[in-house]
Amino acid sequence: MKKVTTREIGKTVGVSAVTVSRALTGRPGMSEAVREKILRAAEEMGYEWPDQGTGAPGHLDIGILIPETFFHANSFYTNFYKRLVQQLTEAGHYAMLELVKREDEDGLRLPRMLENQRVKGIILMGQTRKDYSRMIVGQGMPMVFLDYYDEQASADAVVGDNTYGAYRLTSHLIKNGHTRIGFVGNYRATSSIMDRYLGFCRALLGHDLPLRMDWVLMDRDVNNVLKEEILLPEEMPTAFVCNCDLVARKLIDQLTAAGYRVPEDISVTGYDDFEMETGRGPGISTFRVDTDAMADIAVKLLMDRCAGLRKPFGRTVIGGHPVYRESEGPAGMQARD
Repeated sequence: MKKVTTREIGKTVGVSAVTVSRALTGRPGMSEAVREKILRAAEEMGYEWPDQGTGAPGHLDIGILIPETFFHANSFYTNFYKRLVQQLTEAGHYAMLELVKREDEDGLRLPRMLENQRVKGIILMGQTRKDYSRMIVGQGMPMVFLDYYDEQASADAVVGDNTYGAYRLTSHLIKNGHTRIGFVGNYRATSSIMDRYLGFCRALLGHDLPLRMDWVLMDRDVNNVLKEEILLPEEMPTAFVCNCDLVARKLIDQLTAAGYRVPEDISVTGYDDFEMETGRGPGISTFRVDTDAMADIAVKLLMDRCAGLRKPFGRTVIGGHPVYRESEGPAGMQARD
């Protein structure tokens, strides 16, 4: 039987999930009439209060750390963060965001929330320097890496199926007749881009196609700072697999400005299925990441650690699926015009 969430109770009563969580935990911020209405609805809907006798944690303050280079207005992580906060709220917990500045990484300075001991657990979204993330793990606080992993760090990780996703997209282009395919992304910048690059390489290898390093284009530096312009090769492929939708849109704009048509001359795929701006150019073929499932699993893993559960640390891989739109098509479209 599906458990009733605070969001569902909120929809029934006509209040937010945060208000429901406050009512269920006895916190202030509403009238007694509203609190009584929420409690009555929770009882009628069969809401299950956490059983504190089993060792499960109560309502905790959870820290969310995100490197500032990942967090901006047109950002996959901005939207992902909102979903994570929603999952924490529905579980009855409270989220506290802190952006990690580059100078704090370089100086190996602890986040303020850890210095002040304000949180009971940490979720790190996005990749920091390895020595920085390992320093945080070394504090001994329950911690989960989200959309990033470090195979040498003693912490759980939740990631998308990056290698498989890029393999699917590249194989789709090959089935459409493309044999000259490039990749856009600095595979040394993050574990996610590295895994997507490996999926791209696997598809080429499986179809006996060459990997041309002049068609592997850098979109950012190793500190994850995007370049203003992607340096295009002298000899162009017929398709590019990009490491994310943001870079795919940037590449499409750059190709268009250079006189190429997408997809008639060059096909382009992205990754994540996330674009804040829509209606600009062709829709991007991409691989949809299940951020809801990733956030849900991350919260559950962290709560297990907060409850004192001892088991080997592991990496949980969450699947997704390709979404095909107008940015790619069969090879040789220009010849048929």
